[in-house]
Amino acid sequence: MSKWIESEISKIGTVVSGGTPSTTNSKFWNGDILFVTPYDLSRNKTAFIENTERKISREGLENSSANLLPIGSIILSSRAPIGYIAIAKKEFTTNQGCKSIIPNSDFDSEYFYYCFHFYVERIKKYGEGTTFAEISKGDLELVKFPHPKDKTEQRQIATILSTADAVIEKTQAAIAKYKAIKQGMLQDLFTRGIDTTTGKLRPSYLDAPELYKESKLGWIPREWNEEIFGEQIELVHGHQFRNYDFTEFGVSVVKIGQVKPENVDLSNCSFVSADRMEEFRNETIRNGDVLMALTGATLGKACLVCGLSNPVLQNYRVGRFEPKIKENDIDKSYLYYTLTAGELLNQIFNKVNSGAQGNIGKADFEKAFFKKPPFTEQKLIAERLNSLNKKLQTEQDFLHKQQQIKAGLMNDLLSGKKKVMVKEEIIQSN
Repeated sequence: MSKWIESEISKIGTVVSGGTPSTTNSKFWNGDILFVTPYDLSRNKTAFIENTERKISREGLENSSANLLPIGSIILSSRAPIGYIAIAKKEFTTNQGCKSIIPNSDFDSEYFYYCFHFYVERIKKYGEGTTFAEISKGDLELVKFPHPKDKTEQRQIATILSTADAVIEKTQAAIAKYKAIKQGMLQDLFTRGIDTTTGKLRPSYLDAPELYKESKLGWIPREWNEEIFGEQIELVHGHQFRNYDFTEFGVSVVKIGQVKPENVDLSNCSFVSADRMEEFRNETIRNGDVLMALTGATLGKACLVCGLSNPVLQNYRVGRFEPKIKENDIDKSYLYYTLTAGELLNQIFNKVNSGAQGNIGKADFEKAFFKKPPFTEQKLIAERLNSLNKKLQTEQDFLHKQQQIKAGLMNDLLSGKKKVMVKEEIIQSN
């Protein structure tokens, strides 16, 4: 087991600042040299960067203060903002918004890539106290990281963490795939619907125009109706709770910030005394309810409530949608997907101020139109989307678990709290 020490970045590698060729000389641009900026780092989703939005020419490199830097260098955004990090997979240069670290031969690039991530708040502190947060080359060189003295152990730790990253990246790709499938499915289901005799999507209007009729919302299946939202659905506001209503414990109150995709988030709720439940029975949320944030940065975000073990209460700017005819008329799951498909909300947002401080309310929904298939078809549409949502939620839960595992590994391995057995030691012990 190697000894652990703490080293300044100046001892770990050479810190290099960036530079930008003149933007008015076209000969300096559109070459083959990667030109890394904080923007490129912010878009990068892996440890490695191998492409950039802009590239410079050899002539541009020679006519700037930039340097051509080697593969394996660590790149850090040093301003606007501080803290995006990647390892170069190709030779590159950067603008002034980045600092690059070329590790010395005794240090492993990937290990220190993870160190930069883990100790990023330590780095950011050097950029505080200025109007425009930026860390200088000299200050960055002073930042210290703990590390194994032996490069082999550094490499072993990096391998463990990169394996965790590979699982996370694979899961993120699966989530992106399911989201794309869901978007396409929403489009198909809300234009073509499902033939209840076959259980399959109807042919499109172009392939079978005789199956469709014209409406204010475009061509819709002949079995569907075009309805006025306010005549079919009631938007119910919650109670306008005041600070003096809240207690330390009790019944959770859902505010606009707790309305998250597919469900309510009760992790940071305020509480009202359980003794007042009868007073607020009209504002009680139950499983199967459809909610929407009616103001603020999450304006228009909706969820279908599920998994509640106890009733919760509805704050004023959270809307709850209730069908006016209770039985076998409008399926609440279908109603939720109607609200998230976009077509209905587009009608409303085109007429109201929907900015960060915008508001929507009952009057805004009254005259909007929505597509209403027969109840049986509504349920089939909702079931199809619910099935996909379950797969998506499974992947998202798994991602959260893997991110927690990685965070624990970083805390243990990059601080030296837990040591790893390097391959040479494993061989010798056998």
